[in-house]
Amino acid sequence: MSMADELFAREHAAARARFYGGTMTPAEWDRWRRARLTAVLRHVTERSPFYRRHLAGIDVERVTPETLATLPYTTKQHLREAQYDILAGGVADARIFYETNGTTGPPTPCPRGARDILASNSAVEESWRRFLAARFGRRRPVVGLMGPSELYAFGDVFTAVTDALELCHVKIWPESPRVGFAKALRLIRDLGVEVIVCAPALCLSLAKAARYHGYDLDELPITTFLVLGEICSPEYAANVASVWPRAEVFPILYGSQEALCVATGATDGLLHLSELNYLAELIDPDTGEPGGDHGEGELVLTMLIDGIKPLIRYRTGDLVRLSPPPPGAPMPGRVVEVTGRVRDRLRVGGAVLRPVELEAAVLRGVRGCLGYQIVITGDRRGRDELTVRLELLPWADRVQVERTVAAGVRELTGAATTVVIDDDLDPVTSTGSFVSWKAARIVDHRAAPDADVLVAREVAHRFAVTR
Repeated sequence: MSMADELFAREHAAARARFYGGTMTPAEWDRWRRARLTAVLRHVTERSPFYRRHLAGIDVERVTPETLATLPYTTKQHLREAQYDILAGGVADARIFYETNGTTGPPTPCPRGARDILASNSAVEESWRRFLAARFGRRRPVVGLMGPSELYAFGDVFTAVTDALELCHVKIWPESPRVGFAKALRLIRDLGVEVIVCAPALCLSLAKAARYHGYDLDELPITTFLVLGEICSPEYAANVASVWPRAEVFPILYGSQEALCVATGATDGLLHLSELNYLAELIDPDTGEPGGDHGEGELVLTMLIDGIKPLIRYRTGDLVRLSPPPPGAPMPGRVVEVTGRVRDRLRVGGAVLRPVELEAAVLRGVRGCLGYQIVITGDRRGRDELTVRLELLPWADRVQVERTVAAGVRELTGAATTVVIDDDLDPVTSTGSFVSWKAARIVDHRAAPDADVLVAREVAHRFAVTR
């Protein structure tokens, strides 16, 4: 590590101690945000070809957190077009290289340097340290990591965190050709894996796979699902807990390849913004008009770490709700509730719905559901009609589920709604966040399938629980 990186590490560690210790004063907060913003803006205008052009003519020394909105946005399209020009340095200046999966466009480079890794991982480590102490005390559970590793940060981040906390972990991503569900389940049983880190959809896929491969769910050792990568409504979490008799579900991380670890979870079931590393704004997703730093809108992030790929006013494409942490919260930082992607909004019955609203309507009060999908058609008069298909465990009350779901969805959308119990649900529902919530959960016959839907259908076989 260079002397400059060592100095940054000491400064960041001192700020972390005050932030997580609850002793950071308003004056210290103001100095940190201003100094970090100036450092990042200098860094990108000196070293990033893209930002040298993008911020040309702007006196970055005069930009403050209060005047940040005068700067132009950075969009996903900018990242696709700029590619390596977005970097503040060469790839050799980084410590590890990742890229996006390219399901919705050309993959973009997402290397991480020493400062990026330190700042981002430290937020996750603090989250885990507090969470595990509250849930397990001094006992150290075995952790199963169910996520991709190749060219993706999931494996490295959680490997580093479990190593720092001296936890045994096992990489058992079922989609891997070397693992599959059968081997993953055997290792969970044999190793006594209590904690599974995965996407929300995988919680239900794992239950389906366990039943297929002859396991009794209440005999498997899983007690905790730490989920990330897509929306996880309270209704979804409650349903998963009903499927797994011994387990609870906690959102543990919100972030992306491009934006790193934006918010981390806690035992309160909430995600808390990593305030030391970001300036967060909300904007109207349709007009781009600023909407402040609390409330609802599309999340815009400015990174405060002068690493290999800082992003300035980056439009994440995610719809979120930002609010102050409740009194006595186990983690500091504003609460981030992710309500879906901008492009996953759905117009039904004349209303534009966020994914979390539709999922909540489907799963509110439902227990024992192994998956769901919503099919949208139109009648002869052009009115929307919905069919909600659900896969249920044998003990679930089918009559009650049909009645509850139909009423909830009809009330939300105003559309005619039919509920069908389906013992062979479309496997595309298992793809979850690999492409998008909408591609996994919605079949919209009112229009031709888009690129996301086609990709989800193409990869669905890789998530088969029979493997």
